[in-house]
Amino acid sequence: MEAFLISTGVVALGEMGDKTQLLAMLLAVKFKRPLPIVLGILTATLANHAAAGAVGGWVASALGPEALRWVIGVSFIAMAGWMLIPDKLDGDEAAGPPRFGVFVTTVIAFFLAEMGDKTQIATVALAARYTDLVAVVAGTTCGMLIADVPAVFVGDKMARKVSMRLVHGIAAAIFAVLGVLTLLNVGRLF
Repeated sequence: MEAFLISTGVVALGEMGDKTQLLAMLLAVKFKRPLPIVLGILTATLANHAAAGAVGGWVASALGPEALRWVIGVSFIAMAGWMLIPDKLDGDEAAGPPRFGVFVTTVIAFFLAEMGDKTQIATVALAARYTDLVAVVAGTTCGMLIADVPAVFVGDKMARKVSMRLVHGIAAAIFAVLGVLTLLNVGRLF
């Protein structure tokens, strides 16, 4: 349960203001069909985060526990710094008419936008830390949906009311705390 809850919280906060959240808003405005967009986000996230989780599991098995602790700790601290750099949608992810329909367009756009993204890297680190791959992938997917589904339904109205700088600062602080706790090998979490 711990792996699920931490994965959900970290990714939900990390996703606020992220380019995939902006992509969700853009797709909602462009297609005005929330259900296939939400299902596309779910499908793409499950596929992307399952692959990222598998990489994290491999990293955990390839490194010894001491090296793994340092890699994860430093990764979380690096994520804290990265969270302070706001994402911008590149514009190419959702350009042009939907060649394959709203659902498939969303799956492809989200899968590609998530490649190398903060939340994908966080999924790798969380899967390396926790042995329950299913809980991590379920948690990171749930976190993505917590952040992106409201974006589909309320679009840019939400972005105007929520301080992304504050959300990014909170997420950065959480990543930094997780990193320091991991490096210090404090408590049951790390």
